[in-house]
Amino acid sequence: MAVLLALAPVSLAAQQGLTWDQVKARFEASNPVLKADADNVAEMKAQEITAYLRPNPQLSMTLDQTYPFGKHYDPNIPGSAYRPLSDALTTGNISYLHEREHKRELRLETAQEGTRITQSQHEDLERNLIFSLRTAFVNTLQAKYVLGLAKNDLEFYDKIIDISQHRFKAGDIAQIDLDRIELQRVQYESELQTALVNLRTAKIQLLQMLNDRTPIDQFDVAGAFDFGDTLQPLETYRDAAAAARPDLQAALQTIQQSQTNHKLAIANGSTDPTFAVDGGANPPLGPYIGANVTIPLRIFDHNQGEKQRTQIDMDRAAQAAEGTRAQVFSDVDTAFELVRSNIALLKPYKEKYNDQATRVRETVSYSYLHGGASLMDFLSAQSDYRQVQLAYAQLVGAYMTAAGQLNLAVGREVIP
Repeated sequence: MAVLLALAPVSLAAQQGLTWDQVKARFEASNPVLKADADNVAEMKAQEITAYLRPNPQLSMTLDQTYPFGKHYDPNIPGSAYRPLSDALTTGNISYLHEREHKRELRLETAQEGTRITQSQHEDLERNLIFSLRTAFVNTLQAKYVLGLAKNDLEFYDKIIDISQHRFKAGDIAQIDLDRIELQRVQYESELQTALVNLRTAKIQLLQMLNDRTPIDQFDVAGAFDFGDTLQPLETYRDAAAAARPDLQAALQTIQQSQTNHKLAIANGSTDPTFAVDGGANPPLGPYIGANVTIPLRIFDHNQGEKQRTQIDMDRAAQAAEGTRAQVFSDVDTAFELVRSNIALLKPYKEKYNDQATRVRETVSYSYLHGGASLMDFLSAQSDYRQVQLAYAQLVGAYMTAAGQLNLAVGREVIP
């Protein structure tokens, strides 16, 4: 155990810890899930090019009235024999579909709106992943804090054991009391080992999210493990969430896209003429040129089904957006109450309980070492001190996680 105590502070201090901002920057640059999802946005952007393409012109060429399997005699040409192309009809035609009612522009508009929706969904994925990252970061800070408590408790208890051994040699305490004190050290050793395992596990989870292969002993984080006792009014966070939540923005953008899709469905129900120019030669007549217009008669098909579907989709998108808005406010209210509750629980610890537990432990320890308190009083004071310190660490960790949840609910960082 002495070796463990000697090595633990070295491994934690050997490298400079990464701050939250540095961890977040590394995550945004290297997380494979986030990078893969960003490609979806690029793909949607590329689809805008396809949506805005014009229809291709159609070119056709015809060669007809040839005689490849027999002789053809031209009376105007004495001595003529095999001339399969002498009366060939050659024609050429080029046509172009003219799209009316701004179909092309509407296709581009709905593709652009699709890109904006995908971008908002990407930002929403990042929002959720950042919350998971922050939770892992807080867990690592909490594990470091608890490890420090366990180390300090063991060092303090080793001093008590050392003094108790001197008292035993001097005849101030019985062998049974010394044995009970020394046996109690097992609990402190167990707590130290548990704290070390928890810290390494938290680091592993954080490294996994960073897609980092750094050895655990060479990786560390740094940051304040504390809480703030001020909160802005709830309405402030609600207003910020209404403006910043990417999933709500995606829902509102979906409404806009559904309206554009309905306009496109109406436009697709209109008639698009095809204009064509053709020319050719039909011997013995000379070359000719002509033009034609093809207009589909949309007697039965006016794109009625798609018009109705997009009309229904507009209502569905509006209802979904209202559901998302309600969920946003619910998330903000829940996270706000969690933060407020944790602050209410933490204030007495910071203002009173931590200092009281420390005073009780020091007073009872001093009294016991000088024969003024029983062994049970001493062990009870030690246990109470550890429980108060661990409860405080857990509450700070819960507050920092709840603060991250409020940031998640709002859609941006409102509590550092």
